[in-house]
Parts: sequence; structure tokens; C-alpha cells
Amino acid sequence: MSLVVPAALPSPDVSSIHLGFLTIHFYALCILVGMGLAGWLTMRRWRARGQDPDVLWDIVFWAVIAGIVGARAYHVLITDPQGYFGPGADPLAVLRIWEGGLGIMGAVLFGAAAAWLVSRRNGLSLTVFADCVAPGLLLAQAVGRWGNWFNQELFGRPTTLPWGLQISPASPNFPPGLPADTLFHPTFLYESLWDLLGVVLLLLVDRRMRDTHGRLFALYMVYYGVGRLLIELFLRVDPALMVAGVRVHVWTSLLIVVAGAALYVLLGRGARPREAGTAASHGAAGA
Repeated sequence: MSLVVPAALPSPDVSSIHLGFLTIHFYALCILVGMGLAGWLTMRRWRARGQDPDVLWDIVFWAVIAGIVGARAYHVLITDPQGYFGPGADPLAVLRIWEGGLGIMGAVLFGAAAAWLVSRRNGLSLTVFADCVAPGLLLAQAVGRWGNWFNQELFGRPTTLPWGLQISPASPNFPPGLPADTLFHPTFLYESLWDLLGVVLLLLVDRRMRDTHGRLFALYMVYYGVGRLLIELFLRVDPALMVAGVRVHVWTSLLIVVAGAALYVLLGRGARPREAGTAASHGAAGA
């Protein structure tokens, strides 16, 4: 059971419920709820652009499947390969996704590849889907992060702040050598709040742009990458592959920021002629 510490954020005592032969893991439930909300928001934006809903569901179906595979592959192969293939490890644990372990970087990469293939098959520019789904991705990530809370995992450094997170000393994730009443930064909460703020900001930016032309997704990459970079660089302490003495997630977050900024510039060059043409047609119509 979790310790009872005044002025602290408690961790749940349970991570799943049993309904007869069925076990519902809250980690998986958070991910499913996040996906559902992302699908709802994306559909609203898709319809507002006059697109066919059937095409969207086709894209979403394959993007979600590929995203889950990519997220698990990133975690297993990049984040914690020793935990699955090292001495004494159980390789079959790769399949136990409900125990935690998904990498959003892998999800976005694999999901985007699947979305591009399905979009191309339907004769649709990927930028349309990318801009529609960008705020939804942040919404899904904001909800999905609460799964880490239920699993008592991926927390940050010890802290004395009043919102410090309690972690049960009996949890396999509790850092050895620390007092049992140690509190930790609730990085799941920080990232969730950051993502929710990002949803609002992206929607506001979308309203002000004449033609997003994929740039909203590029802004999503930059925004998410910056938040994740700061958390990984200054707060996270869970085991991770180290590259040049730095957590691999720091490098991937930095790569996402740089790639997003470059993508924004490139897409902006293609959008300016279109915006100029739109402005010219409006001027002609008003002449």
C-alpha cells in the first residue's frame, strides 16, 4: 500500500480491476480513452474541412495499429532493451503491453508512416490529416500519461514540493537506497498539463492561419518536443539507454524539435503561394 504523507500527491493502490475472467488495466484504459478523445476531436476537424469520414476512419485504424507497434518497439529496443533481452529477462514480456512501456516517439513515427500510405492510397494529401490530428495527438497523450500514475512509473527526481508524488516502497520502480517517505516530481502530471495547454494553443493558432498546409503538425512536433526535452533533461530518473552520457530520450526530443522547425519552414514555402493566390482571388472578387 502507498504511504500516507500529508501535502503530497498519492499514487493509486491498484492498477487494475478484475471482472470475472476479465482484467481491466487502468494503463490500457487511459490509452484507450485518450485515443477515443483524439478520434472525436480529429473527426470534428475533419468534417469542418469537408472531408469524407469513411476515409478518416480508414487512416485512423491503420495509424493506431502501427502507432501501438511503433510505441512498443521504441520502448523495448531503445528505452529498455536490457529489461527484455538482458540477463535473466523474459523476452515474452514484450507482449505484456498492459504492464506499461510505450514510447510516443515510436508511435508518431510508425503512425505517420501508416497515415501517409493510406492517405496516398485514397489520393489525399497527408497534410490534411496531419493538421486535423495534431491537437488530438496532444489530447491523447495528455490522457494516456495518467496510465503512468496508475503503474507508479516514469516519475521524476526526489522533491520536497507540496505536490510531490508518493511511490510505494514496495513498487519495483522505487529507487533503491532512498527513504521510504521520499516524494518525487509527478512528471506524468507535468506532461499531461503541458499537453492540454498545447491542445488549446494549437486550436487557437489554427483559427488564425489562413492555410495550415501541414504546419500545425510541425508546430505540434516543436511544442511536444520542447516539453519532453525539458522533462527528460531535468526531471526523469527512470532507467534509459544512455548515448554520449545523455538519456536517449533527450536526443530524440531534440530531433523532434529540429525536425518540426525544419518542416514548418519547408511547408511554409509551399503554403505562401497558395495563400497569395487565395488573397488575390478575394481581391478580384471584391473589385
